[in-house]
Amino acid sequence: MTAFLEGMPKAELHLHIEGSLEPELMFEIGQRNGIKLPFATVEDVRAAYKFHNLQEFLDIYYQGANVLLYERDFYDMTMAYLRRCREQNVIHAEIFFDPQTHTDRGIDMAVVINGICGALKDAEQEWGMSTRLILCFLRHLSAEAAMETLQQALPFKQHIVAVGLDSSEVGHPPEKFREVFDRARSEGFLTVAHAGEEGPADYIWQALDLLRVKRIDHGVRCTEDESLVKRLIAEKIPLTVCPLSNTKLCVFDDMREHNILTLLEQGVRVTVNSDDPAYFGGYMNENFLALHEAFNLSREQAVALVKNSFEASFVSEKELFEMNRKLEAYSQVAG
Repeated sequence: MTAFLEGMPKAELHLHIEGSLEPELMFEIGQRNGIKLPFATVEDVRAAYKFHNLQEFLDIYYQGANVLLYERDFYDMTMAYLRRCREQNVIHAEIFFDPQTHTDRGIDMAVVINGICGALKDAEQEWGMSTRLILCFLRHLSAEAAMETLQQALPFKQHIVAVGLDSSEVGHPPEKFREVFDRARSEGFLTVAHAGEEGPADYIWQALDLLRVKRIDHGVRCTEDESLVKRLIAEKIPLTVCPLSNTKLCVFDDMREHNILTLLEQGVRVTVNSDDPAYFGGYMNENFLALHEAFNLSREQAVALVKNSFEASFVSEKELFEMNRKLEAYSQVAG
């Protein structure tokens, strides 16, 4: 089963590119840019990755992002993640980036996008990697700041498929960003939003009704509202669930308490993703293996989770057909 999970073609829909910055690369980039980190060694960084909630993680996450200054930095970070995708048979990835984390430090939007997109283009040309880019607004900042960020991004809209909402959830409901999302949709962007990770089920309702999102990122607290679960099933609204992240941040105390497979059996379109893999202990394969260890994940369940991610992706019908064809062919040979 381990070999089956590792070899299975997959799609990732919930990945923060800044959260894929491994300590080794963080030190390498920091050294070449003359940025002194508040850690002496790589081991010290990893030792600091003991979080009890979302905010504790975000505090160190933003510290790590400070080393990113130039296009080369964003290129190297993105390419390192894409190579990991290739190793783990991730054939499609939809990647979040947080421009405000960088523009608020004086980094031009063009530097961020050109660096990331340079890696995406090279990965597509070199080995056929399929990707989409999603701009996320930092919800702990103001709606006005989000609107300004959207305006800055418009010259690059051909590179961006959707906008999203991330960072500190509690106290920053989706309704705060309704106007920004209305503007984004009018510009042709699809919409997604983090909701129901640490925030209540009501945030999921708001994301659906006010932001009119196509996907809910996380969404695991939907089980607190039976009518919400019924709606998710009826409308086939995907949840981009991140098992290792959820346990690392104590959304669930133990993987065996996670509700992803319960939701799957109920008919919710749940998917498996890695969120911020450098911080949470694993990429896509590690998340699937953690589910297998906790629940004795079956092949049928694993294939269903991957099919859900394909169906929930922002790809064309032709691309979707090809992804499903690869999964079916793999399942027949590996089976």
